[in-house]
Amino acid sequence: MTDSTTVTAEQPASLKAPSQMSADELQALTQAIVAALKSVYDPEIPADIYELGLIYNVDIDDGRFVTIDMTLTAPGCPVAGEMPGWVENAVGVVPGVAGVRVNMVFDPPWDQSRMSDEARVALDMW
Repeated sequence: MTDSTTVTAEQPASLKAPSQMSADELQALTQAIVAALKSVYDPEIPADIYELGLIYNVDIDDGRFVTIDMTLTAPGCPVAGEMPGWVENAVGVVPGVAGVRVNMVFDPPWDQSRMSDEARVALDMW
């Protein structure tokens, strides 16, 4: 059974069909993606990129293609050219993920307020 939505003149054109993934499937896939993101570390900082707050957005479409918006602690980061590939590789091997695209963004700029308490403890930044 396929869900579909007909867009009429009274409805906005951006209206999407309901997700074909169940809520449980989406939650399980999301948890696996977060675990994969937590396996990627900035080599200069002893905390993972997820807890550092470098991941701004994760979008999973109905085809299970994942688009990730991420940033760096600084635009001049020495691994700026490599880190998106690390993220793509980590998330790309998650069972159920059809593909991954990583977009590097710098707006809004990253700052320490984006870090989780876990990252603050690891970096002794209270």
